[in-house]
Amino acid sequence: MIYLKKFRLPTLAEEEDHAEKFWPVTRNTHCHEYPYGIFPFKKFQTVEFSEITIFCGGNGSGKTTLLNLIAEALELPRITPYNRSTYFSEYVKLMCSFEVSGGEHRDIAPYGSSIYTSDDVFYKIIDRRVENEETRRRRHDIAEEYREKKRHDVEPMRFRSMDDYDELEKRLEVRRRTMTQYVNHHAGVPQTPDSNGEYALNFFRDHFNDNCLYLLDEPENSLSPKYQLKLIKLVEDYSRFFGCQFVISTHSPFLMSLKGALIYDLDSIPVTTKRWWDIENMKLYYQLFSEYKDKFEK
Repeated sequence: MIYLKKFRLPTLAEEEDHAEKFWPVTRNTHCHEYPYGIFPFKKFQTVEFSEITIFCGGNGSGKTTLLNLIAEALELPRITPYNRSTYFSEYVKLMCSFEVSGGEHRDIAPYGSSIYTSDDVFYKIIDRRVENEETRRRRHDIAEEYREKKRHDVEPMRFRSMDDYDELEKRLEVRRRTMTQYVNHHAGVPQTPDSNGEYALNFFRDHFNDNCLYLLDEPENSLSPKYQLKLIKLVEDYSRFFGCQFVISTHSPFLMSLKGALIYDLDSIPVTTKRWWDIENMKLYYQLFSEYKDKFEK
């Protein structure tokens, strides 16, 4: 399903006219503010989309910026902050436009649509580590509490306040529970120690829903080739069977081989669509493996 059909970027003349009109005093400074001056010099103005659209290119090619512009224009929710400037929202609002299925400009993306970045996955992985470390500290403290109450269980108790009743309840709990049961009950259990790749793949499984538009910024980060292939299968299934549209920035040769993907090469000037095997970075992979072909065919 195609929800987002076209996205239009401003020309250099439009950027300069806008700066002259709205910021005549600071025009020269304004024209150097992010994201001014990126895409006009790539001669890139109109993006047309397929069910799966890919922006590829090296570092600094603008593929992440383009995703951020689209996400800002469509008001897509996001998890973590991103690079922007004072004029970023103004740039999008006054000079970018888009067309979606069923109408022009400013229509709302399907409910549940979102942009997910590699930072989102990294932060979730770090959050899990922090939570697990806090759980381990709690478990250590609770285990010490259990041992202490076991040692003092033979001592008689005197009841002077409600605190003494609380202490009696804990003593009785210690008698009927093993240390493991007591610690699990009061401190919890650390989350399953998945590898970063497993956790990253599960992040996308948990966040994808039917009939949505998803922008993915370098989702291959944290994923080994094995898990990148699983992500490919996930994206293809959600596109083919569950009505989702994907716009992906990547330099992964695995993701660029997604079936039926429309690929924009942001390293080329003007920016054009290409087959993945015609992209320069992919040819470098091919040259490397061709050089060592005999090693693989032994």
